[in-house]
Amino acid sequence: MGRTPTPVTTPESLTFRSDVTVELVKSSASDADVLFAARVSTAGEQSLDELKKDPERSKGLINYLMRDRHGSPFEHNSMTFFISAPIFVFREFMRHRVGWSYNEESGRYRELEPVFYVPGTDRKLVQQGRPGKYVFVEGTPEQHSAVKGALEESYEQSYAAYQRLLAEGVAREVARSVLPVGLYSSMYATCNARSLMHFLGLRTQHELAKVPSFPQREIEMVGEKMEAEWAKLMPLTYAAYNANGRVAP
Repeated sequence: MGRTPTPVTTPESLTFRSDVTVELVKSSASDADVLFAARVSTAGEQSLDELKKDPERSKGLINYLMRDRHGSPFEHNSMTFFISAPIFVFREFMRHRVGWSYNEESGRYRELEPVFYVPGTDRKLVQQGRPGKYVFVEGTPEQHSAVKGALEESYEQSYAAYQRLLAEGVAREVARSVLPVGLYSSMYATCNARSLMHFLGLRTQHELAKVPSFPQREIEMVGEKMEAEWAKLMPLTYAAYNANGRVAP
């Protein structure tokens, strides 16, 4: 039997991206969810009446819960996001385990698509300072060109090697080992408002934050998109989060 022809990978067959995708696919989350959960301690079954009332009338209670860090009422809701981002973003993402559930596409069961991350020209490239006290500054045009060229060349070579191994009959779960963390993956991530607030406190920078954070820009891009969706679902809770220094209760 003849050997299967080796696929040819060309620059045109690869896709390079500098963005991330976040889609809210399902949610059960409102400010009223916080109120009925909080009021059960004093109102019992009558706390269910909160679902029929305008949460605006109780925004003071939401602010009190946030300010004094009574966190459990913020857990009685759910949001599921579909996220497409480089693999290295997901490896940071999954440091967040309490209140989160994940399901990611598998390189064992499907052939991975040639979609790779290349930083945009607005991505700061140069790290200055020592660990714990460093900043990122703009790169030069030459540095951006070097990064783009090196990454694209590496991606082309690694994906060509991946295709060769698959053509030789090597299992997908083995062949994927040659692929870099700049490859895009996708996953569903489900959380509640409390777990999302903790995530945002660590993975985004914000002028209202009491506690400074130094996230990698790519995961911050994901966080910003998730935050925008959450703000529309639970505006009073979101306002209280910002008003109290963006510290998860």
